[in-house]
Amino acid sequence: MTWLRCPRPRPRAVARLICFAHAGGSATAYREWPALLPESVELHAVQLPGRADRFNEPFPESLQALVEEVAAELAPLLDRRVALFGHSMGGLVAYEVTRLLEERGTGPVRLFVSGCTAPHERRLDRRVSEYDDDRLAAELVRLGGTESEIFAHPAMREIVLPYVRGDFRLIEHHRSRPGPPLRTPVSALVGEADPVVTAAQAKAWEACTVSDFSLTVFPGDHFYLQQLREQVVTEVVQRVGVASV
Repeated sequence: MTWLRCPRPRPRAVARLICFAHAGGSATAYREWPALLPESVELHAVQLPGRADRFNEPFPESLQALVEEVAAELAPLLDRRVALFGHSMGGLVAYEVTRLLEERGTGPVRLFVSGCTAPHERRLDRRVSEYDDDRLAAELVRLGGTESEIFAHPAMREIVLPYVRGDFRLIEHHRSRPGPPLRTPVSALVGEADPVVTAAQAKAWEACTVSDFSLTVFPGDHFYLQQLREQVVTEVVQRVGVASV
């Protein structure tokens, strides 16, 4: 099974936007975006194993292994301008994919990191993956991206919690390799009431690039982009520099 889902192919697009979801998320997190994007931008969402149409596939052994597979599948798409957008866990994955693409001489035009702590600011002592089921479910509800009703059903808990736990394990066991700052411009986005990442912590991404940096603070919590989808897409389109109509 391939890693990318393109809900609305646009053969004449001049740019491609590659989107990475949060821990426990799937490619469907971006299903509403194509309708908001101009015809000049084609969206591809990354689908990780262990969920949705990849439910029976094993998890990657490490986040770096995941990154290498995604980068390999992106190769045929690099004939046009490419930007990467990642939310929460997806921001870290998008950053590592950007690093790998740069090393191969095909860096994106911009990296967007949303609700994500900069690599050098990450807490390495927090182990959400080791929480018991009740505490893990409570943490997901606290973050605001999952309805509490889902966890009231034992069958849903059995389906959802294993891949959520697997995602957190990938993040928590990952250590970024030493290396120079990105040459790719970086845009950090964050909700003003995010319980995980403050605006100051989001600004720390500025140290991760020698190129242009922007910070945009939106109203809302960790999942501000669900309520403000249109504003976020507008920000992305403007920063990528493609026509908005």
